[in-house]
Amino acid sequence: MHEQNSKALDATLDTPTLSQPGLLVMDVDSTLIDEEVIDQLGREAGVGERIADITARTMAGELDFCQALRARVALLKGMDVAVFDTVYATLHFTTGALALIETLHQHGWKVGVVSGGFHETVDRLAQEAQLDHWIANRLAASEGLLTGEVVGDIVCRTTKEQALRTWAQEDGIAAAQTVAVGDGANDIPMIQRAALGVAFCAKPAVREAADAAIDTRDLRLVLDLLRD
Repeated sequence: MHEQNSKALDATLDTPTLSQPGLLVMDVDSTLIDEEVIDQLGREAGVGERIADITARTMAGELDFCQALRARVALLKGMDVAVFDTVYATLHFTTGALALIETLHQHGWKVGVVSGGFHETVDRLAQEAQLDHWIANRLAASEGLLTGEVVGDIVCRTTKEQALRTWAQEDGIAAAQTVAVGDGANDIPMIQRAALGVAFCAKPAVREAADAAIDTRDLRLVLDLLRD
């Protein structure tokens, strides 16, 4: 057993078990990885403080996610797309992330991520972590430069909840065998939808919505919440 989680599970909650196939869906920024990619991009663009402030307020639930994302992306207009190579080199998987994924796979589970971040980095993270599913936003570019816009619909809180349900159906996973892990207000619907919702080093509103909370940055602690 690892360090005790700060918010204990309800004793009456019938938590998912490792003895049967399951699905875990998690957020990417500040969950799968330690960083917020949009903030890293902002620093490269010289607008780091402005973007980081919007990010913090959004994750706390003070700002509408879609509007806030468009505002932050607009500040990246004119950046060379090569910036993604620079930023990717600065990213770190959260302690225990790869071990969690490997262990779940060994027990026949599927693992996916739904990110309000960008395919330009999430695709590479997903391949490196050997994820089964992933969804993210994509930034528009023209002649090798970012246009300051997002392509298509923005991945939002409803997208995250829908992904959890869709992937469970596609993989033949019972709803009782689903787990969601996240840190921001945008993750609350999928955390509430899952059989086990976990707030990971999360904002107060997320902790309140979750079945359990982990305050130590080690994703292996999620395994302690599952039945054998």
